[in-house]
Amino acid sequence: MTPDLTLDCLGMRCPLPVIQLARRISEVPVGGVVRVLADDPAARNDIPAWCRMKSHGYLGTEGTAHDVRRLV
Repeated sequence: MTPDLTLDCLGMRCPLPVIQLARRISEVPVGGVVRVLADDPAARNDIPAWCRMKSHGYLGTEGTAHDVRRLV
């Protein structure tokens, strides 16, 4: 899958990757995918939790890549 937007948050500690995602998800169309590159272990919990709270789709994690589908 090719994301519509990739956010390089490597080296950032949570909640900074989630803050970047929240600020920039509106840049992709509804149905689009944002890939967040985040190596902080907390991102594995924080990004899916944010998706649930904000009604976006969490597509999963592979390595440091966390994929989110914009649903609203």
